Amino acid sequence: MCLKVHDAKVPTASYTDSSAPHTSIVKIELATMASTAAALLAVFLLAAASAMTGGGGVRAQPLVPAVISFGDSTVDVGNNNYLPRAVFKADYKPYGENFARHKPTGRFSDGKIVTDITGSDTIVVRRGRSYAPPYLSRQASGKNLLIGANFASAASSYLDDTAAMYDAITLTQQLKYYKEYQTKLGAVAGRAKARTILSDALYVVSTGTGDFLQNYYHNASLSSRYDVDQYCDLLIGVFSNFANELYKLGARRIGVTSMPPLGCLPASIRLYGDGRGACVARLNRDAETFNGKLNATVKAFKRRHTDLKIAIFDIYTPLRQLAEAPAENGRGTCCRTGTAKTRVYLCNPTTAGTCRNASSYVFFDGVHPSEAANTFMAESMIEAGIELVTDKAIQ
Repeated sequence: MCLKVHDAKVPTASYTDSSAPHTSIVKIELATMASTAAALLAVFLLAAASAMTGGGGVRAQPLVPAVISFGDSTVDVGNNNYLPRAVFKADYKPYGENFARHKPTGRFSDGKIVTDITGSDTIVVRRGRSYAPPYLSRQASGKNLLIGANFASAASSYLDDTAAMYDAITLTQQLKYYKEYQTKLGAVAGRAKARTILSDALYVVSTGTGDFLQNYYHNASLSSRYDVDQYCDLLIGVFSNFANELYKLGARRIGVTSMPPLGCLPASIRLYGDGRGACVARLNRDAETFNGKLNATVKAFKRRHTDLKIAIFDIYTPLRQLAEAPAENGRGTCCRTGTAKTRVYLCNPTTAGTCRNASSYVFFDGVHPSEAANTFMAESMIEAGIELVTDKAIQ
């Protein structure tokens, strides 16, 4: 079934407050929509691979050799598990309940995150592992380095000060780890092959939400020093410098995620809403301000570096479409979140009450989408970023 949102037919899902009794929660099955999106992804990527090979040898030709990820909890695959003092971790149930082996991995979802779907599942040729492991883990060594690296850390953000508040890996440190990775990759693959892998790899930068939710919105000193427009300029400046550094280090395919609809995240509605359960308009406007500036910056990068492929992965539009489903579907999270300021974002490890079917929820916890919602968003990201992984237009 479909829901009409902004004059477009958009698949929708059930939203129910998981603190309420678990009666029938599935009104419109998000899993059905997600499986359809997954099928479309497979066809789309097959067409892209076929375009690169002239229609032959598709399976032998990866679109990119590796995926290298930087950012926050949206792409963290478990690095925070190795940080003893990190405030935000997903190393406990119910996280991972729908992932391989049904155990928590450090991913902030019930199953796969977006980069699992857009990257390892559909782009990279498998080399013994399905996903690049957390860089801080023992598994990030030897031949596992050939499929990429993941430096992301929950609560990291564009500003190092934001990450430091929650003992996450700063973006500056993530870049240092990347330089270290380059050396390790050279030792495994040889310098020439390593250079090819690094230049052909897909680089994903997904961060920034924490700069607003975990810093600006409750930091009086920061919000008095910068208005929203100025603050967005500050964040964009950090991104611009970071992307320039990646370019200097050999990156030639960069995808950066937009800011999500900040006002539609369940934690935002709980902390800043009017009590009616609607998205917080002013927070969404802040995200739109950032996204407008990001769009202009990416266009400038394209003009300045003709050998660089860079694109924005729009997560704002599909996530807002899902979040603005009809009121009769309700809104909420699959797991019960906590009440403390930091715990309102995550599943409460001490309270039972996970929903029966995470695939019928858009949000698994206070800020992170379910695997089903991630699959829906992945389709939009692939369509926007196909220019990063193929030189030929897809008809």
